[in-house]
Amino acid sequence: MATSSETIRCKNDRVLFDSLLADPTVVRVNERIARMEENEPLHTRRRLLATSVRLSERMTPDLHAMTDQCIKKLGVKIPLELFVFPSPQHNAMCFRPEDGRLFVMFSSSLLEDFQGSETKFVIGHELGHHIYRHHDIPIGYVLRGKNKLDPRLALELFAWSRYAEISADRAGAFCAQNIEGVYRAMFKLASGLTDKTIQFRLDDFLRQVDQMQTEDASPGARAPKEDWFSTHPFSPLRVKALQLFNDSELVRNGSVSREDLEVGVQKLMNLMEPNYLEGRTETAESMRRLLFAAILVVARANGEISDEEIEIFENFFGKGSFSDSLDLDGLEVELDKRIERVKEQASTPQAMQVVRDLCLVARAEGHAAVVERHVIQRLAGRLGVSHEFVCEMLTAELDPD
Repeated sequence: MATSSETIRCKNDRVLFDSLLADPTVVRVNERIARMEENEPLHTRRRLLATSVRLSERMTPDLHAMTDQCIKKLGVKIPLELFVFPSPQHNAMCFRPEDGRLFVMFSSSLLEDFQGSETKFVIGHELGHHIYRHHDIPIGYVLRGKNKLDPRLALELFAWSRYAEISADRAGAFCAQNIEGVYRAMFKLASGLTDKTIQFRLDDFLRQVDQMQTEDASPGARAPKEDWFSTHPFSPLRVKALQLFNDSELVRNGSVSREDLEVGVQKLMNLMEPNYLEGRTETAESMRRLLFAAILVVARANGEISDEEIEIFENFFGKGSFSDSLDLDGLEVELDKRIERVKEQASTPQAMQVVRDLCLVARAEGHAAVVERHVIQRLAGRLGVSHEFVCEMLTAELDPD
């Protein structure tokens, strides 16, 4: 099989991307962004020149040589400029093209601490976001927009952002051509440590990943559960997905077929997706019933449930799901029973998933009021979900990085 940047792209990234790009809300936001940029250009290059240093080929010949190799490998067709900014954090980012040029920026510590295939992985990852047009889905603008957001669209954006990272990781690994270098890069991004401090051991690193996953895909007892809902820099799901990719026929004619690769990734990512909303198991029903009641309890935390909140609720559960006959006081009294049922039947990640979805619904009006946050925090605490996790879900930025 001939391998190219398009053949290695994660299937669900492509499917969800096409669906989101055609979504009326995303179309409207993109049209609004285009009008804004036409009236008042972003001047990205001007800002970069003012706040960072442009790296010429004479200044960084090795970096440019590696970038050229990645450009050729991925088939990038646009002139590229590299920038560096001072920071002790290992970080890199790719900006939307402007005036026919693409810009990639690195932190100073990343360029100093990453070597060879590690750097290629980072370059390839950032270029992957460009070649797959991930910036055409303006997640930040959609989530922070003034208009009410369909909660199901928010969940779809959340799911897509994870698959986008899987595709970008594959692009990075495709450029690096050295899986151990890829894992070293991910370790450095996660830990902030360098070869000057420790001696990296691949087997120890992968063992830690395995400890974060048990047979039923639940977080390990000693692993931070929040890592399972983190997109980057270190998610065990991303590492596992890269292991599958490295063992696939897309890489050195591995033993895993392309179809089995996507099935394997889907199994990993199922933990993060709202499939319980349509599921027919007792656990899915319990999770659904809890979310149904919790959304209404949070919505009336300020007193009365507004027409806007009713519209958001019905966008989620269907037209007519809210009516005057609903016993809101009874739902609030029964909330504890529904919480206990989820605790009995669902795994910890599944309970966290309900809390995450509740947070996304609360954000659908643009923000969650303080009193609503308090209700969510109390509910999450009873489910054994941390305060930090709720804060992250209420404020998380999902733009491709």
